[in-house]
Amino acid sequence: MPIRLTTNKLILATAIFLVLFDNTAFFHNVSQVYPLAEGKNPFFLASLALGVTGFTALLLTLLSSLFTTKPVLAALLLLAAGNSYFANNYSVVVDHLMIQNILQTNAREAADLFSFKLLLYLFFLGLAPALLVFLLPVERQSLRQATLSRLKMAGLCLLIILPQLFLCSRFYASFFREHENLRYYVNPTFALYSVHKYLKKSLGDAVVTVQTIGMDAKIPESDKNRELIIVVVGEAARADRFSLNGYERPTNPLLSREDAIFYSDAHACDTSTATSVPCMFSNLTRDGFSSKKAKARENILDIAQRAGVNVLWRDNNSDSKGVAVRVPYEDYRSPAKNPLCDVECRDEGMLLGLQEYIDARQSGDILIILHQMGNHGPAYYKRYPEAFERFTPVCRSNQLDQCSQEEISNTYDNAILYTDYFLSKIIALLKQNDKRFETAMLYMSDHGESLGELGVYLHGLPYVVAPETQTHIPVILWLGQEFPVDREILRQQAGRELSHDNLFHTLLGCMEIHTAAYNAQLDILRDAHRDPARNDPQPQGY
Repeated sequence: MPIRLTTNKLILATAIFLVLFDNTAFFHNVSQVYPLAEGKNPFFLASLALGVTGFTALLLTLLSSLFTTKPVLAALLLLAAGNSYFANNYSVVVDHLMIQNILQTNAREAADLFSFKLLLYLFFLGLAPALLVFLLPVERQSLRQATLSRLKMAGLCLLIILPQLFLCSRFYASFFREHENLRYYVNPTFALYSVHKYLKKSLGDAVVTVQTIGMDAKIPESDKNRELIIVVVGEAARADRFSLNGYERPTNPLLSREDAIFYSDAHACDTSTATSVPCMFSNLTRDGFSSKKAKARENILDIAQRAGVNVLWRDNNSDSKGVAVRVPYEDYRSPAKNPLCDVECRDEGMLLGLQEYIDARQSGDILIILHQMGNHGPAYYKRYPEAFERFTPVCRSNQLDQCSQEEISNTYDNAILYTDYFLSKIIALLKQNDKRFETAMLYMSDHGESLGELGVYLHGLPYVVAPETQTHIPVILWLGQEFPVDREILRQQAGRELSHDNLFHTLLGCMEIHTAAYNAQLDILRDAHRDPARNDPQPQGY
């Protein structure tokens, strides 16, 4: 006689499978906080396993119905399998911002994440059990029977969950209040919550009316000197890997020959590109920032363009994350535009034709933004040409868990070395134009990167639990000879605390754009400007 399960048994079996095979990262992190060898921790961990099983079964029960149980269970098994791979191998948490990143990632970046190991996860933890769910015969039920059955199942789940909370109340009080970040690893519960949060925010953002800011922006007639400013948006570069910041390896051999200032205490707005890049160019500080607000208001590029500045965004990353939608934008991610491509298109390609662009602008200041591929992981070995492979051995894989810490570190540092070369080429370009313009380069990474410290890789952890390696970013300033600042003051302030909040106002100050939107306290160069008009606090617009 063939096996025929009830729907409730199928749900419970799926929940047990998810807890046993897809939550190893969760229980690993919990065991770091509640070691098995200490006191009553083993009893608490057993209670937690039961509680998570009950909660997962309750969630599956609430999501299923008479006609959707099997499709729902199969979909969640596939979701959990993929989530498990990234949690186990990179300690990546899938929150709503990570989902936003995933959806905004192009095919080239996504390909770097695929591996044979990922396929194994998807097959054995996702596809195979999903097929089994569809193949197993389940007893037919009427709508009334199905409803009563779900109610009974919900009641059973509560009978599993509530005693755990009562018997281990002291542990759960600590677990929920002091270790809230552990819930980020519950699979697939937190991923489902994140999907819901992302969809809610996305639907809320569907119709956007862009709010204008800095409508009073203007460059005074007294400003007879033209500015040429290049802003480089770095990718996944962490501050402690720059020799300009004291790193023992010579990762900045070219920049060290320049009169560049490295700001050693700068932090990102977020740990993901999708949030940090819009935050950088917005006048919303990190405390008041949200992607919804940023999408609904202009940024520094809009203000600069309105004031008569020639603005250009060149991109060798995924895109501008909504920042450059109203200014000239050029995509350098393919050979069609970028002639410097081998295994991938190089950041240096964004410099080709840039002098011609500058020469063609006969009036007005010029603001150029170059968005790097930089140190985008996990395939760090693709981020630089072979000539920059100075630190060896390297990790030639996107599966970082298969490489030694030394190999990962070497590969990452080689990519930093290529950024050093790229920035030196920008400085050389600016020097060519130093007699015609007040020139400046400002390099600022979007976020940092974890390279296996405490078992964490890549970036994107929720800010509240993110390690400093993901939030501490490099900021480098280079100014041409004609730029009217006191460099000694800037050097003395190189240790000041900075963040992405400073970029908006620093650019206003550099380009002498007078507007009430300017906040002198956030201008990096405020105290060093030799031209007092740049710091004029009067309502005339500055």
